[in-house]
Amino acid sequence: MKTIREVSVTTGAPSLSRSLRQGGDFDSSVKSYNSRMCQIPSLVLIGLIVLTSSTFAQQSQPAKPTSNVPIALPKASLWNRYSFQFQATGDHGPYRWRVVNGVLPRGVNLREDGELSGEIVDQGQSNFTIAEIDRGGKQKQQNCVLATETALATLWSKHAEVNGQRIDGSIKVSNNTGRDFDLTFVVLAVNDIGRATAIGYQHLPLKQNTKDLELPFGDTLSSGNYVVHVDVVGEEPQSNMIFRSRLVAGKMGISTGP
Repeated sequence: MKTIREVSVTTGAPSLSRSLRQGGDFDSSVKSYNSRMCQIPSLVLIGLIVLTSSTFAQQSQPAKPTSNVPIALPKASLWNRYSFQFQATGDHGPYRWRVVNGVLPRGVNLREDGELSGEIVDQGQSNFTIAEIDRGGKQKQQNCVLATETALATLWSKHAEVNGQRIDGSIKVSNNTGRDFDLTFVVLAVNDIGRATAIGYQHLPLKQNTKDLELPFGDTLSSGNYVVHVDVVGEEPQSNMIFRSRLVAGKMGISTGP
């Protein structure tokens, strides 16, 4: 008759008692038990390595933009100094900022303290992504758009209209840059057969950062239907750049001649 020795085992581990009760030799059963128990730490170690690798991979992923919708920064004006200060969105400062995608406008730089500044030297729009980085290296990214104001802007002050045998009106002109323009202002009334009559003309300097300078026009015309074309041209001599703007007033009729 074989002697059964009681062995204490941990719940969930391979059962030595069960092996002995099934009629196994004690020494052989102990060796088999020890062999299987030695495999458990290896499996636990492998699990820890997989878990650690997965956690590290998640932490190493690049920061994603906080929003797919870009924010529109305050507009810049050509040849004028521009300054905008980004503000921290968290409380783990000090923060630093840098550009991680896209290109800033020529003449503009982003400092580490979040100040975007410089002098815009090109018209147009720039798209870029900035990263806000906290003291622990965690990033928040934001897509940004920086556009320049229209250099030479025109709008109706008094829309062209028939006044008896005349067509009269006025426009407002703005120089939204940091340099003076040599301005030419021409107004033509064009009739049904394509004949153009000048009803307004001025040649003048338009100073930098001038807003809403009013330019009137008007003259007497013969009977007929007219479309009014207002053309404004600004020349900047230092850069040799030319800026143009046009306004058009739809067909209007003068029924009687002078």
